[in-house]
Amino acid sequence: MRVVEKTAALLIGAAAAITPSIAFAPVASAECPDIEVVFARGTDDTGGLGAVGGAFVEALRSKVGGRSVGSYWVNYPASYNFLLAGDGANDASAHVQYMMGACPNTRLVLGGYSQGAAVIDVITSVPVPILGFDNPLPPNAPDFVAAVVAFGNPSAKLGAPLTIAPVWGGRSIDLCNGGDPICQTDGESVAAHRSPNYTGGFVNTAADFAAARI
Repeated sequence: MRVVEKTAALLIGAAAAITPSIAFAPVASAECPDIEVVFARGTDDTGGLGAVGGAFVEALRSKVGGRSVGSYWVNYPASYNFLLAGDGANDASAHVQYMMGACPNTRLVLGGYSQGAAVIDVITSVPVPILGFDNPLPPNAPDFVAAVVAFGNPSAKLGAPLTIAPVWGGRSIDLCNGGDPICQTDGESVAAHRSPNYTGGFVNTAADFAAARI
C-alpha cells in the first residue's frame, strides 16, 4: 500500500510542477462508435478535449479506414489546484466503465496531455481508492482498452512511464518534447511544454500507434 500511495502522490506532485468498480451487463447500442477516445486536457488548456486532444482525435479519424470515432473529454477543472486531478481520474474511470457496459464492442483509446496525462496514469496504474481517487477501473478494463497515449507526461520525469507497466506496456506510448521540464528530468524550457510538436508530429505518431492496435 505504501508503494501505491507513493506512486499516486508522485504523479500529483509532478503535475504540480507544471464508486468502486461497477459490473455492467453488456448491452450494445446502435449509437456506439467503433472507437472512443477518452482524453484529459492539460492545465489551463482550452475547454473540451483541449488542443492536443482535439488534434489527436482528428488524426486518429484519418487513420482508421472510415470506422466511426467518438470522443469524450474528461470533466475536471484542469486548474492549478492539482489535487483536483483526482476528480478527473474519477470521471475518466466512470466513463470507461460506462462504455464497457453500454458499448462492449467499442475499442477504447485513453489519452491525456500534461496534467491530463497524470489523470490517465492514475486510472491505469492505481488499483485502489487513494488521494481523492475513489473509482478504480475493474480488473477486466484492459480487455476493452486498445491503446493509451500520453503527451508531456509528468510520470515520465519520475522514471515511471506507462510503457513499463506490465498491463499497458505493449499498448501505451509516452511522448515528450526535448527540453520539456514536465516530462524530462533535465528539461529547462517551459516553452518546450507548449511546443507545436504536441499538436503536430506527436499526435500523428500517437494516432499511428493507436490505429495499429485497434
